[in-house]
Amino acid sequence: MPDYNGRVLAYVGAAAIIFTGLKTHTFAEWLIWLIPGALLWPHTVHVLTRRTFFRHSARIRHKMLLLDCAIGGAFVGTIGLIAMPSLSVMMMLMFSCMLVGGMRQWLFGILWLTIGASVGVALNGIAPSLQAPLPLSVVALLSTGLYICITALYAHQQARALMTAKSQIQYQREQSIALSHKLSKYLSPQVWQSIFTGERDVRLETQRKKLSIFFSDIKGFTQLSEEMEPEALTELLNHYFNEMSQVALKYGGTIDKFVGDSIMIFFGDPTSRGPREDALACVSMAIDMRKHMKIMRQKWRSQGIKTPLEIRMGISAGYTTVGNFGAENRMDYTIIGKEVNLASRLESLADPGEILISYETFSLIKDKIMCRDKGEITVKGFGRPVPIYEVVDFRRDLGTERSFLEHEHAGFAMYLDSDKIRGNERSDILQALEEAADRLRQDDD
Repeated sequence: MPDYNGRVLAYVGAAAIIFTGLKTHTFAEWLIWLIPGALLWPHTVHVLTRRTFFRHSARIRHKMLLLDCAIGGAFVGTIGLIAMPSLSVMMMLMFSCMLVGGMRQWLFGILWLTIGASVGVALNGIAPSLQAPLPLSVVALLSTGLYICITALYAHQQARALMTAKSQIQYQREQSIALSHKLSKYLSPQVWQSIFTGERDVRLETQRKKLSIFFSDIKGFTQLSEEMEPEALTELLNHYFNEMSQVALKYGGTIDKFVGDSIMIFFGDPTSRGPREDALACVSMAIDMRKHMKIMRQKWRSQGIKTPLEIRMGISAGYTTVGNFGAENRMDYTIIGKEVNLASRLESLADPGEILISYETFSLIKDKIMCRDKGEITVKGFGRPVPIYEVVDFRRDLGTERSFLEHEHAGFAMYLDSDKIRGNERSDILQALEEAADRLRQDDD
């Protein structure tokens, strides 16, 4: 119940108790002035706490309730601690303290009520008889019961309204989460995360940053599109995009867009581990995609797709403009710049299964990845020829200690990455290889 209404109800009950006490000659006649005081005090408190400088005071309702406790205690002491009216006033005050401020407010309320009662008793003494007349006891009980019941009813209604509001908030929250997850499908996870955590504002804004840019497309896709039905082709393309997206996200790449059978990914925004680490992650992703493509080719071949699909990739590192481009009502988070054009050009020049990188990228990753010099090319926007390199493999995977092996022939395909094989799987793989070797030997005999 709002403080004003609750205080009016309590003090009206107190005025009724005083009036009855005067009529039964239980209270001293001079206490009659407390009746208008009790009826006016709630309105005085309302004006003080809402229209004066007190309204800026912290926890003003708690402080005013303690003042009520002191006033109530003084009244109890003044009437000489007569049992029923004293208990009535104390119960209303203690109930209010517990409802408004919990145990802490209740303890402070008892303290101020005790202080007020002590002052009242010191000034007027204890009544000769602590027993109240029947009419006074009845009015005291009715006043207390009415106050507690009405206050409890309001608290119950407030609790129900709060539960309803909580349910609505929870429903809206679940709806917002569901909607945000649906919208996240149209954005790169890094971009979606930065927007919904408040790290990035949705406005037309760009900045210059050093990024690593990746382009890829499928060699032979045009021929395949002429051989397959549109529904089957769509399923194959979606499977390819899904697999490559998982690889990109594993290395922390920001997926910019899918165009036809092409993928554009960049590293370095919205999160970056530094130009060197971003470039290494980008090239590592490309190597992993090339290996992963071999697995998918085997699966597609088992599904009757005979066209040998391979991807070609181009990577460039350098400063680009990244951010939100477009209009206020339709934006696209992407990158522009000559390094983007260079990466696209490298992808178009690459042979099937080849990864071509720019000199800037090569200089950042050459200590961990073996590359082969491919000469120079002329690219629009660059004043001089651009040196390019072909990615061979990780240096750790070259030589006799390499973890990756592959071999393909008509009727045979093998892909082995020993670093990813768990110990309990090795015996099954060895048995399968031995059975395959025995079968080949029998065919030779």
